[in-house]
Amino acid sequence: MSEVSTKKSIKTPALLFVVFVLPVVLAYMALTFNWFNKASTNRGELLAEPLDMNLLGVEMEPKWRLLFVMPEVCEQTCENALYSINQIWVASGKASDRVEPLVLRYPESEKLENTEMNNHPTLKVLNTDRQNVNKVFKDGATDGIFIVDTLGNIILRYPLKQQQEDAIQQSRDILADLRKLLKLSRIG
Repeated sequence: MSEVSTKKSIKTPALLFVVFVLPVVLAYMALTFNWFNKASTNRGELLAEPLDMNLLGVEMEPKWRLLFVMPEVCEQTCENALYSINQIWVASGKASDRVEPLVLRYPESEKLENTEMNNHPTLKVLNTDRQNVNKVFKDGATDGIFIVDTLGNIILRYPLKQQQEDAIQQSRDILADLRKLLKLSRIG
């Protein structure tokens, strides 16, 4: 065998390895060692298991919903959430007919006249009891702003913010996620 054919016979498998095998090995290592941020574009916390709002037993038309569960005493975080939900609905613009701001209220919750809700008549209030809310949230945390899809599945959660500036920034994040969902959905 000549020296040229020996170099060719060594180059060919090495070239095949570099072109076909090396990218697969690098991709595997990148996934294993988390060398990059995974392709998650949502800004809220995606619930591992969607919660079914239909367990409330109330018939609702298919719309996207911004959901907030009213605590017994409405403090600053509650006021910020009510304000945020209303502002997100207003900012949704022409898609506002596809979105409904919804507040679940317990009988023992603070009177609505004492809260920010008095300033936002667009918020829909649904009176319910703790037992129904516990069925929906499976005895989990109800503090936060939630996005509910058109089928009644609670899919995203945003924690409540104490400072109004933080709540406003979070409203922008919620609006960004909501706009993506509205763009991808043809229902509601």
